[in-house]
Amino acid sequence: MRDLPRAHPWHYVLLAGLLVVLGAFLVHPILLTVRGGFAADPATGRGFTLDHLRLVFLDPTLLAGLGNSFMVAVCTTLLCVVIALPLAVAGANYRFPCKSALNAMILVPLILPPFVGAIGLRALLGREGAINALLGTEWDVLGEGRFWGVVIAEALHLYPIIYLNAAAALANLDPALDEAAENLGAGPWRRFFRVTLPLIRPGLFAGGTIVFIWSFTELGTPLMFDYYTVTPVQVFFGLKEVENSAQPYALTVVLLASSVLLYVLGRVAFGRRGHAMYSKASRAGGETVLRGPVGWAVTLGFAAVTLVAVLPHLGVIFTSLSVPGRWYGTILPTEFTLDHFGAALGDEAASTSIRNSLVLSLAAMGLDLLLGLVVAYLVVRTGVRGRNVLDALCMLPLAVPGLVMAFGYVAMTLAWPFGRPLSIPWLGVEVPPLLAGTLDVLGPDPNPFPLLVIAYAVRRLPYIVRATVAGLEQTSGELEDAAVNLGASRLTAVRKVIVPLIMANLIAGGLLVFSFSMLEVSDSLILAQKAEHYPITKQIFAFTETLGTGQYVASAMGVWGMALLTVTLVGASALLGRKLGSIFRV
Repeated sequence: MRDLPRAHPWHYVLLAGLLVVLGAFLVHPILLTVRGGFAADPATGRGFTLDHLRLVFLDPTLLAGLGNSFMVAVCTTLLCVVIALPLAVAGANYRFPCKSALNAMILVPLILPPFVGAIGLRALLGREGAINALLGTEWDVLGEGRFWGVVIAEALHLYPIIYLNAAAALANLDPALDEAAENLGAGPWRRFFRVTLPLIRPGLFAGGTIVFIWSFTELGTPLMFDYYTVTPVQVFFGLKEVENSAQPYALTVVLLASSVLLYVLGRVAFGRRGHAMYSKASRAGGETVLRGPVGWAVTLGFAAVTLVAVLPHLGVIFTSLSVPGRWYGTILPTEFTLDHFGAALGDEAASTSIRNSLVLSLAAMGLDLLLGLVVAYLVVRTGVRGRNVLDALCMLPLAVPGLVMAFGYVAMTLAWPFGRPLSIPWLGVEVPPLLAGTLDVLGPDPNPFPLLVIAYAVRRLPYIVRATVAGLEQTSGELEDAAVNLGASRLTAVRKVIVPLIMANLIAGGLLVFSFSMLEVSDSLILAQKAEHYPITKQIFAFTETLGTGQYVASAMGVWGMALLTVTLVGASALLGRKLGSIFRV
């Protein structure tokens, strides 16, 4: 194993610069949100009180929202495990017909944000929807079934994250352990619960954590189902009074504290270090070939799950193709049209939002490629002290709810040096905001674009860092040293030797940053307050609130987004393979 080189002064300069950037745009917004929840004077952010938090727990509506959010997260995570774990076990241990194609299709649910998929589910599961027409039932997901509508929409979108992590964990198991248990008389179920499950527990916890936090703080899906008694929606509605009221801050603090507490409890209960193995996958050909009815039964199981998972996508597609009013109480629309796709590209608001998202996502991707390469180099190639802290900070956006981050950016624009003056009581002076108007969300003339780029880049930084770290760990540092010994500078060696060797990882990480930024929900809904600044997701939400053809044009925009994410995720999967699961890991 190659020893890490001695740290140079420029390593520490880079480290310090990165820590300052992450401190300013990751840690600082979170701290501002926490500070606002305890500020005695919400207008100035001064003083300290626990009254705001106490009032949250005394308000029955807010308590009900917190309880509903928790139940949505629990049910979504459990449903994702129930769906993903059997598929991962079958995919890792058995060979069956059409396995390669079905494994690729597992990623399909990720190509549509659940809040866009909610449009399709509403068309399918509404009282006069396609499912009720097919089964002759009258279950109303928009009425008494809203809770389960949210859970189903989120689970059908998020279960691939658990599948990817579980499949990666199962791929590292030594088949000899299972064989030893079988030789000792253990049956298949006993071997699974006593041998396999304990060994893959860290992988399950890694995926489950992302799913739980994601669903616990998901904003768009409850909004689309008109399910407002959940904490994220209550925070969103409280944004209008954030300048004069501490309640939105306090509610966001409770949301953040709950996420952290539940993560820690889960870590203690389920995420403890797995059992050690002397070897990993030491024997090739560990897959059992399933032939005949058994093999086709597994194939049909995969296909059935995939079919159910793409129902929201099909609902969005059929809604985008339906003539308004022609898909009501029938299994399929009775009349089709392509006009909504033309409107999605020709409507001024829609085309502006697409252009905004392209510019913002490309800028975020470029910023992340630069940051990710520097971070990964310091973490993998240098012995600089503090690199583990840097790596942990880069992973923090996966553990911190996106809604909290977005609210923190709003708080940042209201504080010095962008918002209110900085008061220094012991000097008796007030420092005016030096960057007033540079970053603004709630003002009469907002300028959210720089903040949206920063928000997108910070939220998706873990993807590019993990992808780049994986590439560097697989690339020998001796190649770089050889270039330096031949007279190249360290920067030239990285640019001409290392970057080409890890280009596949950089492209995969960049694709993920771009695609998920294009369809980012929380930051877009909260930070873009004027129509000319709307990204795609905010414009889709705006269309769904428009009478007439609004939901149809919104669906057409969702289909364009699906096409984009399909291309990028398939490309990332082809470049990273099973390592794609490590990107969705805290």
